[in-house]
This record gives sequence, C-alpha cells and structure tokens, in this order.
Amino acid sequence: MRISFERTGGFAGISKKTTVDTATLPANEAQELPILVEAAGLFNLPEKITSPNPQSDRFQYKLTVEDQGKQHTVTVSEAALPGTLRPLIEWLNQVARRPG
Repeated sequence: MRISFERTGGFAGISKKTTVDTATLPANEAQELPILVEAAGLFNLPEKITSPNPQSDRFQYKLTVEDQGKQHTVTVSEAALPGTLRPLIEWLNQVARRPG
C-alpha cells in the first residue's frame, strides 16, 4: 500500500508532500497504516470534501491511496475533515515531519 500525502495552506501557505509505502516502513508502521486506511473508509469517501464556510488559513489535504491495483484520491479541507479520517491524517502528518 502506498499513500501520497500533500498538505497545503495554513498561515504561511507552506506545502508539505510525502509518500508512504508499506514496503519501506518499519514493520509496526507497515501494519498500522492499512488499519488506519480501513478505519477511515478512504476508498468510500468522495473525491472532494469541502466546508460550506471555507477559511483561507486552514489546511487542505490531498491523499492518493494505491493498494492492490486500486487507486483513490481524496481532497479534504481541514474544516470539513471527517472524524474517521482524522487519525490517518494525524499519522501522516507525523511521518511527514520526520527528517529525511
């Protein structure tokens, strides 16, 4: 399973991109990622999730998941982030902050 993750927006407008692949993650994280994706129901989410009240200083996230020949992209604004997706976003933000 591979996830491309991009966070844009915020006060400084800085973009952060990372790609996470279970083939290159430590074993414990490689097992955790599919569980988070499944719990988020990522493959069942619409491609765009927006807030009725957009706020320019909030983050926007774009996730593309590739798994067993399937691919799905979801773009979601922080203000409209579904609760089921929050743990996955937080996990990916942690990974994106790592050096290297």
